[in-house]
Amino acid sequence: MTDKQSLINRVEDALTSIRPHLQVDGGDVELVEITDDMHVRIKWIGMCESCNMSSFTLKAGIQEAIRANVPEVVGVEAVNGL
Repeated sequence: MTDKQSLINRVEDALTSIRPHLQVDGGDVELVEITDDMHVRIKWIGMCESCNMSSFTLKAGIQEAIRANVPEVVGVEAVNGL
């Protein structure tokens, strides 16, 4: 497995850990890319696209989960919904 694939798998594991909290409200999140400068880009899906709490969820939930699992990640940003 390449280092990039390992990184993707670790980010996906972090997202999997928080998906149930998003799905209970009809939403979800999808990994779009991990940039060369270690920023994770995600896409909101379903109800998360229009939720006024998406920005809070991004910082307090998704970013924290990813950085706990993948400390080399610098930041997380949504490509839609913010």
